[in-house]
Amino acid sequence: MKATTIVGVRRGGQVALAGDGQVTLETTIVKAGARKIRRMYQGRVLAGFAGSVADAQALADKFEGKLEQSAGNLRRAVIEFAKEWRTDRVLRRLEAMMVVADPEHLLLVSGDGNIIEPDDGVLAIGSGGAFAQAAAKALVRHTDLSAREIVENALLIAAEICIYTNDKIVVDSLGEAGASE
Repeated sequence: MKATTIVGVRRGGQVALAGDGQVTLETTIVKAGARKIRRMYQGRVLAGFAGSVADAQALADKFEGKLEQSAGNLRRAVIEFAKEWRTDRVLRRLEAMMVVADPEHLLLVSGDGNIIEPDDGVLAIGSGGAFAQAAAKALVRHTDLSAREIVENALLIAAEICIYTNDKIVVDSLGEAGASE
């Protein structure tokens, strides 16, 4: 996926997602301040999307419906959503990935049916995802920063390296930094 970077960290009772604001059309920056992170299900779930804007919006709406059907149970909603995304002829063609999180879970969901929960509480997607993920992993291992501080710093580092990532960052978090897991 090109043209966006989303990074998530779950640490110390807190989960945080950050997304850059750059929207790119081929080799041209067309918007610098897009919001790619949003709250769902009464503000108890965070979601970040990478890929085509229209496809990401369609997936966000569909996923939010699954959250409502599962009464906010993130794991159940993700499983039902991934099954539908993989088998539905229209959804299957959508080009996007998403990271979803609540204080207990951080998950990557893709259209091929994959649901991945990282061992170390760090996930990233999009064109700058590998850069942001590497930075976040280093910060998790070698600092006492909160999840929120880590995703913000990791995305700033990715923005220095990836031409499809900018430093107009949106960060959101759930839970309390320092709370036990």
